[in-house]
Amino acid sequence: MSTCDTSHHNNSPSCHSKRSFDVLLWGSMAIVAVLYALALVASDALPTWLHTAAEATENLVNTMWWGMALGVVMLSLLTRIPREFVISVLGAGGGFTGIVRATAAGVLLDLCNHGILMVGAKLYERGASLGQVMAFLIASPWNSFSLTLILVALIGLKWTVVFILASVLIAVISGCLFDALVRRGVLPTNPNTFALPENFDFWSQAKAGLRDTRFDKRFVFTMIVDGIKESRMVMRWVLFGIVLAVALKSFVPADIFSSYFGPSLLGLGATIVAATIIEVCSEGSTPIAADLLTRANAPGNSFAFLMTGASTDYTEIMVMKERTASWKAALFLPLLTVPQIVLVALVMNAGG
Repeated sequence: MSTCDTSHHNNSPSCHSKRSFDVLLWGSMAIVAVLYALALVASDALPTWLHTAAEATENLVNTMWWGMALGVVMLSLLTRIPREFVISVLGAGGGFTGIVRATAAGVLLDLCNHGILMVGAKLYERGASLGQVMAFLIASPWNSFSLTLILVALIGLKWTVVFILASVLIAVISGCLFDALVRRGVLPTNPNTFALPENFDFWSQAKAGLRDTRFDKRFVFTMIVDGIKESRMVMRWVLFGIVLAVALKSFVPADIFSSYFGPSLLGLGATIVAATIIEVCSEGSTPIAADLLTRANAPGNSFAFLMTGASTDYTEIMVMKERTASWKAALFLPLLTVPQIVLVALVMNAGG
């Protein structure tokens, strides 16, 4: 890991990039850019496998770009919000109430999982507890308002409500477990944690901060530039995820999801493995999850695909490893959540 400075950015590859070329970031970006360009200018003239790769890249980028862009904006805004405000809203020191607040924020914030990941990493930097960050990430990826409406259209209101309630429950339980493990010394504490000043008043401080801020062109430009710089740690893994997903889409038949992922223990296991391997954004996972419910008649597999995609997603694991400087903290994400997801999925399949 880079130790180029001792500021709060020392877990980010941005400082490391000053010393060495980031092969993963720029290599993945180059592959994605070339494939996207081929899809626009010469898709029909390409060999079958390359045509599929170019088309898949175009579809993924077109689906994900807005969430990633909003994530950059949210990241730049969070950078400008003093830590006192963030902790005042989420609750200092975590705790059950703070974890519930973080879970609610994850459910309500309308961003895809890649945008949410940027915000979650920034929340950790701003002093949120490890449990709050994990609860935020677990509850977020497909629970946004827009995707909820899509889910209602695809699988109906009943299963959508069941999925949301189950995911909120897992997020809260997991967040409490993470904070408990931090208190016991099993997982590292957040070095950015701090105590709120006495007599801190959110609204009066917020009004004063707004009065002192100049919302001009320079403010917007600086905000965008800072957001792009801060998002590099996440973007490198998102772009690499697109490359892997495109490779799988090019060589794995699309109907394999509905043909081999039925409501059995084997089918559930295959679903979890697939969700772990395949890097699919929340918008892309929603139709696949709906297909698992409607065509494979496996509501538990559908729920597991949505949830495991967040809990075992290597992008989240690698970003949390870099942000927390701890493999243990990152790997406890799937360790604590997957057993809960499997249990809930089995109950859904049995009752579905």
